[in-house]
Amino acid sequence: MKKALLPLILLVGLFGCKDNSKTEEKSTASKVEASKVAVPVFAADSAYHWVKAQVDFGPRNPGSKGHAKTAEFLVAELKRFAPEVVVQTAPIRMHDGKTFPLKNIIASFNPDAKKRIVLAAHWDTRQKADNSSERTNEPILGANDGASGVGVLLEVARQLAAAPLQVGVDIVLFDLEDYGAGEVNDSYCMGSQYWAAKPHKAGYTADYGILLDMVGARDARFYQEGFSTYYAPHIVRKVWNTAYDLGYGRFFAFENSAPITDDHFYVNKIAGIPMIDIIQHDPLTNSGFGAYWHTHEDDLSVIDPATLKAVGQTLLHILYHE
Repeated sequence: MKKALLPLILLVGLFGCKDNSKTEEKSTASKVEASKVAVPVFAADSAYHWVKAQVDFGPRNPGSKGHAKTAEFLVAELKRFAPEVVVQTAPIRMHDGKTFPLKNIIASFNPDAKKRIVLAAHWDTRQKADNSSERTNEPILGANDGASGVGVLLEVARQLAAAPLQVGVDIVLFDLEDYGAGEVNDSYCMGSQYWAAKPHKAGYTADYGILLDMVGARDARFYQEGFSTYYAPHIVRKVWNTAYDLGYGRFFAFENSAPITDDHFYVNKIAGIPMIDIIQHDPLTNSGFGAYWHTHEDDLSVIDPATLKAVGQTLLHILYHE
């Protein structure tokens, strides 16, 4: 992923007019209100199965056989659950002059509802192992960086089909997220840039959105990312407080991290939909992400169903209390 954390020196200029302090401490997190709403139980093993299914196709970098097969698989799986599934296609010229066929995959639940929530992840993988010491020009499996978010959303889709909501939910799987170059502005996140400018439905909007990126690693910690707290602080509070009240405080840290140019940035900037990013942050690594980020070690061995559960159950609780 593009995902270079912005240098901290840029934060002053970016957030000079905003309160970028911690949104809330754990001690002030609001308790989940008692409700008669029956929230489904997120099946972590099911989500793990979908992560594995993607990894089994091999690397899913644009132009690869794994990419083509995974697209077919994801469309078929979502059609099992959602009444409306569309694939947004277009030829996209990348920063290196290569052109790939974009495939954004969108599944809509309760498509006629006016109130909508968009849940997103990217399904492609990095075309090279930038941070590996060997085979650096070979594509990675991307179990965490790509497959984990999609796996969680497929399980959410299964639950939405079994227990429909009154609110509308759109699951958007972005393509061409991870092919960019850090030195080239706006070269990552091509799928979200395209969708934000040309949504799958004319005039589409949503009340808010939640992006999942790298949400399956063992002992992952999700900090409150800078662009999320800038564009949608109320959604950050809702998600982190809900996670804490559900007992997932060890995963969701009430601490800020630097802004990350991820898919949610373009959804906020171009589409004007307030979207946050649930993304792993590790302050002990040079990258700010897991040590296996953009390496061949990003395989199934890093995935823990407990982390998938924490993210997925939090999402379901939020959706079913709308």
